[in-house]
Amino acid sequence: MDELTAIRVFVKVAEAGSFSEAGRRLDMATSSVSRQINALEESLGVRLFKRSTRNLVLTEAGQTYLVSVDPALRQLELARRSAHSYQRTISGSIRVHARTSAGTEVIVPALSSFLERYPDIEIDITLTDERVDLLANGVDVAVWLGKLEDSSMVARSLSGSRRVVCGSPDYLRRYGVPTKPEDLLNHSCLIYQQHNYSKEWRFRKDDESVTVPVTGRLRTPNSVVLMAGAKQGLGLVMLQDWMVRQSEEEGILQTVLRDYEAFPTESDTSLYVVYPQRQGLPLKVRVFIDFLVQLFDPEWKASHETDVPTAACLIQMAHSAGRKPKR
Repeated sequence: MDELTAIRVFVKVAEAGSFSEAGRRLDMATSSVSRQINALEESLGVRLFKRSTRNLVLTEAGQTYLVSVDPALRQLELARRSAHSYQRTISGSIRVHARTSAGTEVIVPALSSFLERYPDIEIDITLTDERVDLLANGVDVAVWLGKLEDSSMVARSLSGSRRVVCGSPDYLRRYGVPTKPEDLLNHSCLIYQQHNYSKEWRFRKDDESVTVPVTGRLRTPNSVVLMAGAKQGLGLVMLQDWMVRQSEEEGILQTVLRDYEAFPTESDTSLYVVYPQRQGLPLKVRVFIDFLVQLFDPEWKASHETDVPTAACLIQMAHSAGRKPKR
């Protein structure tokens, strides 16, 4: 017995209310429909239909089974269509709103590789720290920092809120490499200036916390400015690890105090990719979201995250729903 075919036939019989009508809709002989149902019932060890000369109705077990397998089959069909769509050209315009720091340091420098892979896609990108209404402004994808308050949006995490302290190699040669947070008292620090950020940097190591007041000649509410200042050797800076990763690999910046966990505030500063919907997501948008996830997390693999179960999983789910527990 082809289990998946038998499940499809079962759902169609339940919808049609008769073997003959189900056969007509499936372009199958009534006898073939009957054999599929009999084989499925034998496999599950339960009766799915009450049969009489006039009526065909679901048993209690059949009703429970239908509730489980019908949505699963719809998911499988959605997966089939999604996979099939990859055979078509991925094209069109994607409107993106990205946080300025993420766009400047990570996304925009990598866009050439994305556009080379998808030559029929156009990107309309705005770098802004403002959270706009995605639907009202026709935005397909946004990259936001911090807690999400709009539950109608779909969000996927791009990166946690880990911070690092770093400086240029030239600055560290001139003024020394700090080995403990208290050493920052003798350094020029570039300070992020916002209402919920103090002029103190906090660190954790094991069960101990350390708070250090920092001073410096550059203060700004713009992390891109802080990044530029650090590259120019103006002092040490505390930034998101994803923001400095590329510069560190290129030797432009060097991370210090690696044994300590750095954090400027208790608020959530994780990075998210946000979009208006999950079902029916255009393929051009889906591939761009996957591009962002891989960009911020190089270890990510598409096979690790899936919205749709495989056919084998669906069959197992269906059997688990229909089989009576053993005594």
